[in-house]
Amino acid sequence: MSKYRTHNCNELNKEHINKSVLLSGWVHKKRDHGNLLFIDLRDNFGITQCIADKDNKNFLDLEKISLETVIKVEGIVLKRTAETINKDISTGDIEVQIKSFEILGKTKELPLPVFSDQEYAEEIRLKYRFLDLRRKKIHNNIILRSKVISFIRKEMEKQGFNEFQTPILTSSSPEGARDFLVPSRLNPGKFYALPQAPQQFKQLIMVSGFDRYFQIAPCFRDEDARADRSPGEFYQLDIEMSFVEQEDVFEVVEKLMVNLFNNFSDKKILFEKFPRIPFKESMNKYGTDKPDLRNPLLIYDISEIFSRNDVKFEIFKKLLKSGSLIKAIVTKKTFNKPRSFFDNIDRWAKDQGWSGLAYFSIEKDEGGKLIGKGPIGKFFSNDSLKEIMKITSAEVGDSIFMSCSKESEIYEIMSKARNKIGGDLDVINQNSFAFCWITDFPIFELDKETKKINFSHNPFSMPQGDPNNLDLSKPLDLKAYQYDIVCNGLELSSGAIRNHIPELMYKLFSIAGYNKNAVDEKFSGMINALSYGAPPHGGIAPGIDRIVMLLANEKNIREVTMFPMNQNAQDLMMNAPSKVSEVQLKELNLKTLEKKK
Repeated sequence: MSKYRTHNCNELNKEHINKSVLLSGWVHKKRDHGNLLFIDLRDNFGITQCIADKDNKNFLDLEKISLETVIKVEGIVLKRTAETINKDISTGDIEVQIKSFEILGKTKELPLPVFSDQEYAEEIRLKYRFLDLRRKKIHNNIILRSKVISFIRKEMEKQGFNEFQTPILTSSSPEGARDFLVPSRLNPGKFYALPQAPQQFKQLIMVSGFDRYFQIAPCFRDEDARADRSPGEFYQLDIEMSFVEQEDVFEVVEKLMVNLFNNFSDKKILFEKFPRIPFKESMNKYGTDKPDLRNPLLIYDISEIFSRNDVKFEIFKKLLKSGSLIKAIVTKKTFNKPRSFFDNIDRWAKDQGWSGLAYFSIEKDEGGKLIGKGPIGKFFSNDSLKEIMKITSAEVGDSIFMSCSKESEIYEIMSKARNKIGGDLDVINQNSFAFCWITDFPIFELDKETKKINFSHNPFSMPQGDPNNLDLSKPLDLKAYQYDIVCNGLELSSGAIRNHIPELMYKLFSIAGYNKNAVDEKFSGMINALSYGAPPHGGIAPGIDRIVMLLANEKNIREVTMFPMNQNAQDLMMNAPSKVSEVQLKELNLKTLEKKK
């Protein structure tokens, strides 16, 4: 028997009544009723209520104990009276009468309360993260994270995958985000890079003859923080498979996600066969390649309507001639909504820095003709309203919100407007998960400033079409076997079928401005390996942090990460990054320069 406990703080029940027990944990709460003292003792597993009356020899000492002191309690399990039973905890039928106790760990004054999950300043929470992690909600999130990773491992093994580890010290990559660099002591003037992802290594694993690989992989990117992205490091479920096509990858991931989300959440999965949405269609319908399919609202292009003579909305007609697009969102049966509903959305749009959202509702006059009601309704004739209804599937009683802007801006405007309007109308199914695949990404994109053609996504992706007879004369028209998996508007991962043909890789890199020597230099290991018989292969890497965010119903990735950095990529608890000694710098043949003010 352990000298610290016979039971955890979630185990005791009516079967243990009148038994002597040992418990150890933190003093979570105290309630002093004068003649009777209640102490909620907490450990990793739960809470047990302990009591001592004024005749108890330990009463005065127990009264003085600070919250979060670690103690060991010896006592007798008693049955609670009917009116004091607590159904919110597993030990709510009993309490422990304290016979003796011992202080195992004293505490200083707390910088933040542990018994409450109230919001607290980020700086305090991260500096004292070890206290923050004791709090119920975030403690449970981290345990959930552990269980999710364990579940994923078992599911991947069931599907025939082997887990392998790839190097942490590797070479710098010219693509993607900034690398974290590590100077080499034994190779002065040269640097390793921490991997942004095990991309090249997992492809090399396939070339090495292994068929199905996975890893819970740490990844390092010198990026700015966002709500759904940690600065510095994150973890992903890295997957690669040989002799597969795009649908083979989808099948594996869909099975995993359905089993995973059904196991850890009561929310409904809206589509067990995830919809496949081409990139261009996603942008046109939802204004984004990360659509939230819980929201039924769609975006329509109604630009052609404004070339009609019977449409008199001159501002939009003028902008249309200068190259702008006009997009619309239809809201069902909202003609009788108060004016404040429409004005609030228009005001919100202006607060975003846009010109606002024009709107009107479709109604009928006494003679049965269609009319537009609202600030701009008068500019549309009966016939033009019919055309709008035809394009947008709108009906009498529906309302139309419109925006006119350049193509580079209109998608963001309408995507955010779709989310805003859907939220205000409460039409987003919050009790569900809506997964989808975004497919058919273009391989290349044009830099608007330099006019240079760049890779738009992953430079190692296989182009669609016959690889032996590919038309490269119009590179911006080329699509790749690239795909993103999205859930509730959150991108979980990008993936692709890989380009395993060196000759084709040289051709594609040349379009992006890399000559053969540059490719050989930057990707020597990959190109060399692919030259010795590489199988067709592909994969994906869903983010562990984002998966747990969804399951825990959290909005910020910090809430599901054990020891996150702050917005400036600083670890306030361990004081990292920090300066190093001159001796260390000398060993690495480095000097530091003061930043010019």
